[in-house]
Amino acid sequence: MSMSGFTPFLISWNITKRCNLRCRHCYLDSAELEGAGDLPTDEAFRFVDEIASLNPNSMVILTGGEPLLRPDCLDIAEYASHKGLTVVLGTNGTLLDDSLARDIKKRDVKGVGISLDSTTPAYHDSFRGLDGAWKKTIDAMDVLRRNGIDFQVQLTITRENKDELPGIIDLAHTKGARAVNLFFLVCTGRGQDMTDLTPQEYESVLRFIVEAEQRYEGRIMVRARCAPHVLRVARMTSPESSLLRGETSGCIAGTGYLRISPDGYVTPCPYIPVGEGDMNLRDRSLRDIWENSPGFRILRERSYDGRCRDCEFSDMCGGCRARALGNSGNLMGEDPWCEYTPGKTTLPETPVTTKPVWTREAEERLNRVPPFLRGMVKRGVERYAVSKGFKEITPPVLSELRRRVNR
Repeated sequence: MSMSGFTPFLISWNITKRCNLRCRHCYLDSAELEGAGDLPTDEAFRFVDEIASLNPNSMVILTGGEPLLRPDCLDIAEYASHKGLTVVLGTNGTLLDDSLARDIKKRDVKGVGISLDSTTPAYHDSFRGLDGAWKKTIDAMDVLRRNGIDFQVQLTITRENKDELPGIIDLAHTKGARAVNLFFLVCTGRGQDMTDLTPQEYESVLRFIVEAEQRYEGRIMVRARCAPHVLRVARMTSPESSLLRGETSGCIAGTGYLRISPDGYVTPCPYIPVGEGDMNLRDRSLRDIWENSPGFRILRERSYDGRCRDCEFSDMCGGCRARALGNSGNLMGEDPWCEYTPGKTTLPETPVTTKPVWTREAEERLNRVPPFLRGMVKRGVERYAVSKGFKEITPPVLSELRRRVNR
């Protein structure tokens, strides 16, 4: 099977294991402050070159640990930006102040993802392992907004905070966040002994997310992460949802996404362990790993087993491959956190369509969208244009879609 049609458009790079927190769910088990094992700056720059060579238009998330604990974090960000990559930072927010925010903006970082897990300090500080973390994170949002830096809020859903989701979304909106990304726990690293949501609780939260996406549309984006089933839930309960207009997707591990570990290993996602000992950028090129490693290739073949194989929603969902692997040792096995029984829903046939062409003026307007939202917006516009039979995307098409979204 040819792998030429797959290109990573999103790359998450854990540039350090250093962290000033001890989050209960951390997949890296990060806590060290001295940064033993961090790649030298010149080698990190070479990794940037590898990324730019594979896809110069990709978005690169510099995360950790806490990336801002690495002294050359913003040097790496600036180097990547100069290569044409869209760079964003994933941070716990506790180190941000106005001086650092101004430097972040000067280095052409396009956005920041900031972690918040509760509307009040008690649970957040306990979950993150540091008293006062919540206050520093809330203050960091004010810093980012004051300095004109786009940011989105990230949170990990657990049994303890699932009932807080409406309040967290409201708080994020009040603080000026562009989006809220709700991550579902994948039990690895320090989080491997934590109790995840039951499949029934998982399904209930997904229904809430589909409803919240509609309720907040035009004000703040609400998206599920590590939860491809949200597309099935949206299709079954809310066929007009923007989630089905291409503004989100199923699992993209190994098809549109890869992760680089602090010591240079390349994996399809942070929760799928390294399968081969030679998947390190110190030994092989990123292109070679992406195109030829068996772990990546099998994900692109989408040859599922169990209920995922039989499911009528497999093309849009496909389940979480990391959970399947953790549950049965089979990367392509069924996702144990999905409670859906295949065959219950009859889906209409999807006609073959041709992707519409963007005019220069429409592309200029698209380029004014915040970078970390641009890909989702583009896919949503294209799906809308296809549904209306438009062969060309023009500024009037964008204006019409915007009016529909804001109604």
